[in-house]
Amino acid sequence: MANRILISVQEDFALPEWFDEQKIQAYALSVLEKLDYDGEEISVLFCNDEYIQELNKNYRDIDSPTDILSFENGEKYTDEEGEWLQAGDIAISLETLPKNAEYFGVKQNEEFKRLLIHGILHLNGYDHGEEHIEPGVAPTDEMLVLQEKILPEFENVVLIEA
Repeated sequence: MANRILISVQEDFALPEWFDEQKIQAYALSVLEKLDYDGEEISVLFCNDEYIQELNKNYRDIDSPTDILSFENGEKYTDEEGEWLQAGDIAISLETLPKNAEYFGVKQNEEFKRLLIHGILHLNGYDHGEEHIEPGVAPTDEMLVLQEKILPEFENVVLIEA
């Protein structure tokens, strides 16, 4: 079949110049294909730190901004194209993105692609517990190892010029 990526933007949030919905959609679809996921529908919301902080507070009782949140759904529905799994929703703060890139010593393009892979893996049942990616430290958790294994396969994908 195929997969669906639905992109939305926080109301009144000014997107950066580099933001290209079609490129982002194509990349996310390529990641789903690489992972052999089929028939999934994922929604991705791009927002600022204030908005994601409110989500983090409401859903995780953590009153601070974060880079990405994933909300698994797991519901199925059928339409004229077939049966779909609503894998869930991803929220990404585009204000935290450059901070992360600087912290990890990578370009924003790489960090952005990492976040999208990270969210997709979470929506498909992966969890990394308390382990997080640390600069200069190889991950040991299955999810993070897979994430870091997949990322170089998309090295030539440019979502953010810089």
